[in-house]
Amino acid sequence: MMNKFAAVACVATMCTGMAFAADTEKLDHRVEDAHAVLHELMATPDKGIPLDIAAKATCVAVVPGFKKGAFIVGGQYGQGLATCRTGKGWSAPVFIQVTGASFGLQAGGQSTDLVLVGRTRKSLDALLHDKVKLGGDLAASAGPVGRNSQAATTVLASAEFLTYSRSKGLFAGVDLTGDVVNQNNKDTEEYYGKGISYEKILSGSVPTPAGAQHFVSTVNQMFAAGRAR
Repeated sequence: MMNKFAAVACVATMCTGMAFAADTEKLDHRVEDAHAVLHELMATPDKGIPLDIAAKATCVAVVPGFKKGAFIVGGQYGQGLATCRTGKGWSAPVFIQVTGASFGLQAGGQSTDLVLVGRTRKSLDALLHDKVKLGGDLAASAGPVGRNSQAATTVLASAEFLTYSRSKGLFAGVDLTGDVVNQNNKDTEEYYGKGISYEKILSGSVPTPAGAQHFVSTVNQMFAAGRAR
């Protein structure tokens, strides 16, 4: 009987370990996908985020493979990660999700990559809330595109976040008004362990895991370039 209990316990432990490994691998893939989005944007700077915006960015969120599907009523959903600028560079990333809905006569679906660029301290504070609505709780606007482009003064004065999309190789500003950015506490806990808050991670108090260092390094290259100009 004891041998049976021992065997069951052993199998349970193995299954738990396998499930944890699978979850971690899933998150590693998400980091890789987000890194690939930024890497491809770096390869085409003339179609990317303007230098003056990059130089002053406070936070950056990347949502690879954001999905929009619709038939009369549309839905939008994506998983991604965000990092914020600290006194020592860019923070380790936290995991987020973006959800939304749209209505109207529409059909079909598409997948696109999203990049959200926070411009103010308020954008950082917003990421520390469980949920924030773009265009409601937080002002957001489609961002200008092109290395040397200049955003309209009115846009820069009012928007906490500038929002972009990349689909089929094309990078452009996108209106995400009404979409909601949520903390993904479950995935962040799986990646860092229990008891580590978003605030602690985004403040730079938590070391960047090895699997996310290339992502943070690429953010640093992209969003520090404007400072040297």
